[in-house]
Amino acid sequence: MALPFWLTKLLIRARLAGFSRRARALTDGGTAYLKYYSDRVLRAPVDDLLDPAIVPHAPGHDVLDLNQPTPDAPPARGAVSVGRTDSAAAPGRVPVALPELRTALADYYAARGRALTNESDLLVTHGATGALTAALDAFVNPGDRVVLFDPCSPLFALGAKTRRAKVRWVPTWTEEGRCRYIAADFERAMRGAKVLVLSDPGTPAGGCLANEDLEHIAWIAGGYGVIVYLDESFGAFRYGERPRCFATMPGADRLALTAGSVSQEFGQPGVRVGWLAGNKHLVRACKLTANLAAPYVAPVCQQAAARLLADPLLPDALERFRAKRQYTVDRLRAMGLEVEAPGGGFFAWASVAGTGLDGRTFAERLLKEQRVLVGPGTTFGPSGANHVRVSFAGDDGRLRAGLSRMAEFVERLKGAPAPIAEPTEDETKPTEEGARKPAFSRE
Repeated sequence: MALPFWLTKLLIRARLAGFSRRARALTDGGTAYLKYYSDRVLRAPVDDLLDPAIVPHAPGHDVLDLNQPTPDAPPARGAVSVGRTDSAAAPGRVPVALPELRTALADYYAARGRALTNESDLLVTHGATGALTAALDAFVNPGDRVVLFDPCSPLFALGAKTRRAKVRWVPTWTEEGRCRYIAADFERAMRGAKVLVLSDPGTPAGGCLANEDLEHIAWIAGGYGVIVYLDESFGAFRYGERPRCFATMPGADRLALTAGSVSQEFGQPGVRVGWLAGNKHLVRACKLTANLAAPYVAPVCQQAAARLLADPLLPDALERFRAKRQYTVDRLRAMGLEVEAPGGGFFAWASVAGTGLDGRTFAERLLKEQRVLVGPGTTFGPSGANHVRVSFAGDDGRLRAGLSRMAEFVERLKGAPAPIAEPTEDETKPTEEGARKPAFSRE
């Protein structure tokens, strides 16, 4: 007999839910994690979702599958053949990672000192956005407190607000590429919170968290029992030393969920493959919400992601982005805009307060008058009102042309007689012996 929902919640608060067979099935034995599960998960028809007659598991290769939910595509129609691996992720199947992707991700994390011990540690999603959606659906109820660093990705705040959560902002700033925050402000925000959502390197300011910052975050989160959702999608674009693996730090080992995707690191957003890794009892709730909303990731996309993960970003490519970063920062500073060099990612976070315009107006007028698109800072958090985000991820020539048009626009705002032009050939000659042009120069 099913218990009334109010009684289920009462048993969870009293830590007595472990005596329920349904609770043990829902958490795979980790009933201590029930307090983190959202009402959406607690109300889910877990018996039906775990019933292999309704949601069958992928059959082994030695099984003749006469319960196949989709037909084989005729080769003559030009369909991409993925063999029988499609049975592991077809509609109606329990969502799992293909063996080759699971192996690639295990190697990816092993290189960072982290072991994925079994299938239940991992969920493959529709990009990093799919991972965030699954986590928020799994753990956030209306009225729950979600902690965000200011500034951050607009998707973080939109995701929390869509679920009617209360957002607590932690002010941050970037100093020599490092993300800085006041410890007292962070600890105050974490009291009574349900989830902390952050990225490292951060976006849009590109601040990176040092080992001591990550250790402090893990310690506070563990002390207050707050789930930490850490997006590491920009991790390959770190211009300093790589820190220790956050998920292995004390306090984070049981409450951290780390997300990634092939969109940023490999420049393949069209593949739409991301992942979520963490404690199996937390990942289990995310799998349940993903199975209800977005139950599978196309096998051919998973195979493409596995190949990409086997070919990480090369050092010369990172050096190329390092040169583009410096070029962008130098050009923005020459315009009179305040900007800190990012420690990671491929964005520059520039203050336009000196132009007399706020970030949104600046971006709108720049697009209308110069046909140059930048990100208005107001979408990234309370501190972004007078900022814009400038990406240096694109083509070198378009970057140079875009910054030149932006310089002309800024000069017009200041009323100066002449725009700031692209440096001449003489100006780009080495000033010191052994110096050379930026690595991204086409000359």
